[in-house]
Amino acid sequence: MDDNLHSNYADADADADDHSSDAPTPLPPPNPHHHHHEQTLTLTPSSASASNPIPFDDDVDDIIDDDDDSATNPILTRKQKPLSSLSTPTPPPIKKPAKKKTTNSVWTYKSTSRKGKKKTKPSPSPLPPEDTVLITPVPRFPSDHRSSDDSPSLPISLSRLHKAERVDLSDDRLSASSSKGYRMVRATRGVLAGHWYFEIKVLRLGPTGHARLGWATEKGDLQAPVGYDGSSYGYRDVDGSRVHRAQRERYGAEGYGEGDVIGFYLGMPDGERYAPRPPHLVWYKGQRYMYNTDGKDESPKVVPGSEISFFKNGVCQGTAFKDIFGGRYYPAASMYTMPNEPNCEVRFNFGPDFDFFPENFGGRQTPRPMSDVPYHGYDDKVEGPVENGLSEKVN
Repeated sequence: MDDNLHSNYADADADADDHSSDAPTPLPPPNPHHHHHEQTLTLTPSSASASNPIPFDDDVDDIIDDDDDSATNPILTRKQKPLSSLSTPTPPPIKKPAKKKTTNSVWTYKSTSRKGKKKTKPSPSPLPPEDTVLITPVPRFPSDHRSSDDSPSLPISLSRLHKAERVDLSDDRLSASSSKGYRMVRATRGVLAGHWYFEIKVLRLGPTGHARLGWATEKGDLQAPVGYDGSSYGYRDVDGSRVHRAQRERYGAEGYGEGDVIGFYLGMPDGERYAPRPPHLVWYKGQRYMYNTDGKDESPKVVPGSEISFFKNGVCQGTAFKDIFGGRYYPAASMYTMPNEPNCEVRFNFGPDFDFFPENFGGRQTPRPMSDVPYHGYDDKVEGPVENGLSEKVN
């Protein structure tokens, strides 16, 4: 068997000599200890060095490992080309992008689809300042109920209009009571300048009741306590603190309670000069509105030398506020109790007969009672309707 194998290899070598001038590399004899005889072939082509053999790939090894009894291996009889005959493929030429053709043809196709870019409308230019108007609705208008709320023939009292819904008034409209959250009530008349005084007696607080009393303008929030915003100044019952813009500050030595009479002093020399302009009222879409021609609210002005002081049973507790904002100030009260508790109740005394009128105001000018404030109605001038440009004064 070894002679036949040697003969086969010799024939293969002789065939290779016809195509190569180099001597073939002799093959080692097969190993007799293996059933499958493994041979390693090293072919030396004419263009390769004998010191750098080129191994077969994995597929050739698999074929050589087949049965040794097979016929002459076709791999061994395949002619090999010299490496010099191999050449790398030429890469395809790079094409330049075609230029976009420009044409003046009038027959160029244009899409008729409506899904194109939406046309944007130019934003309207803002109106000039003289055409800008700020309007504010006036849901409650005093002139609607002037005959029943205030008139020249009536004395000053508590207003049915300038109060929260939960505030109840007595028949003479001098006592006010409320339950649950803080609610405010104001008097029918206010003052712009001068020195004025009135009293409030605390009739009932109950186990959970509280009160905040003081002065407020027509802009004060009726659904909040006195001193909640910048349009009111309050005096608190719990610790006697002063309250403005919802900020409490220590003021009196102690608070007040049921049976106490609180006096309220207001001094505003030349207050008319610093008062805001009266609002202009117009009819608009069936409703009354306040408007400003300059399109913005007027900033409040401080009244120099003005002050608010509180008295407890005729004793001055000191100056509570100085240099207050100008405006028309009304006597005001706000009450509070927990649910299911009796109403907190207070009673106003506008004078001239006071329970504890101070004999000494500590160098302050002696005030006049609020009962001397004349009827002024509401600082209004109603023009309308504005839709058609008509204008008329409503009395």
